Amino acid sequence: MQFHTVEKIGGTSMSDYVAVRDNIILKPVHNESIYNRVFVVSAYGGITNLLLEHKKNGTSGVYAEFANSLNDDSWIEAMEKLKQEIFAINQQLFNDKKTLKQANEFIGERLEDAERVLADLQRLCQHGHFALDMHLATVREMLASIGEAHSAWNTATLLKKDKINARYVDLTGWQTDKHMKLDERIDKAFAEIDLSKELPIVTGYAHSDDGLMSTFDRGYSEMTFSRIAVLTNANEAIIHKEFHLSSADPRLVGEDNAVPIGRTNYDVADQLANLGMEAIHPKAAKGLRQNNIPLRVRNTFEPEHAGTLITGDYISSKPCVEIIAGCKHVYAFELFDQDMAGNIDVYDREILAQIRKNKAHIISKDINANTITHYLSASLKNIRRIREALQEQFPEAEINQQKVAIVSAIGSDMKIPGILARTVSALAEKNISVLAMHQSMRQVDMQFIIDEDDYADAIKNLHSYLVEVHDHGRAICLAS
Repeated sequence: MQFHTVEKIGGTSMSDYVAVRDNIILKPVHNESIYNRVFVVSAYGGITNLLLEHKKNGTSGVYAEFANSLNDDSWIEAMEKLKQEIFAINQQLFNDKKTLKQANEFIGERLEDAERVLADLQRLCQHGHFALDMHLATVREMLASIGEAHSAWNTATLLKKDKINARYVDLTGWQTDKHMKLDERIDKAFAEIDLSKELPIVTGYAHSDDGLMSTFDRGYSEMTFSRIAVLTNANEAIIHKEFHLSSADPRLVGEDNAVPIGRTNYDVADQLANLGMEAIHPKAAKGLRQNNIPLRVRNTFEPEHAGTLITGDYISSKPCVEIIAGCKHVYAFELFDQDMAGNIDVYDREILAQIRKNKAHIISKDINANTITHYLSASLKNIRRIREALQEQFPEAEINQQKVAIVSAIGSDMKIPGILARTVSALAEKNISVLAMHQSMRQVDMQFIIDEDDYADAIKNLHSYLVEVHDHGRAICLAS
């Protein structure tokens, strides 16, 4: 098979069609041909938030309103807001009336179908024998698929107008009468595509009988991207984002101080994913890693830059810190019980069951003889639900919660004698108290639990101390 790449375009990049066309499509990474590439596209920036719920602040979209409004029509208002935004995007993209009409008819039909399904389901579930909860996973999948169908169809149509032989590839299974495995759906879609002559523009959402969102939720497009790369034997997988995978957030450490990483490995990518700053979902990365497919993260708006290459076997030439990353809005959830000593497994099992039930994400964890502390990414409402359930199960336990932040130093090889002590000292110099810390024997990351108010200062100080090169002799790698 000819050399080819599978490339994913993020939502913010998708919102700028000219940049996508000029910086990605017309500037192939490896050769002169614009073909022998597959593009998996996300929904336009903000559309999935309107379809489901806002990823960061939790503001309800159509799905969230529908799930919580069995007896009112608030979801219809959310649907109208979604329609207005989608048709406004079409208005901006298509400057001739004929194509604009076609674009509106394509996505309008799906929006009307979805609205009809939701209205029918709402009426059905008002009858006592039908429970809405049993259908919500399917509703979520149906709504999510609309965003990627919209952006993929539009992009393929616009590229055709620009004399590029693009092909819209719909993996959403819309109105399908047959359920199939994800791999089977992909194989079927690509069976008759000639990559040397056609440019597939593929929906990031793919319907499968298992349901991608039940496992990956908003990371579903990364799994679609990964499986296409594996099943088509891609030579390289590429993700186009609106930023580089950098040594720290440029907004915190300064544009001049943050640098693209250039090279790292899948271990480092997993640590970033755990902090919610994923280059790629760990389960999507697994397929690439097992099949020795390199992953490259590129900046859409700097097309001449090679980006960052992620492979399974890369180790930095000298032990060093590559990235300073972290997350705020974390809850330290602590359960202490004198009876825990010798029975940690019983307590741990019940705590984990409640965390899983309430869909909280575990970032890190501490255990000693009588105390288990989980560092959780979750809403305060879900934290309270976990606490109430565990207080009922363990009435004599003391349960505490505290809002904290986590900062982490990450690298492919950080086996540097004394680095932990020196890093804690660097934080102490700025009067930043370390509430807890972790360094595993694998030595690819160090995590520090700190007060949330100290987050920005901690990121800046650790980046300055561990990553940036200074005139006074501190090297980018602390091996010297």
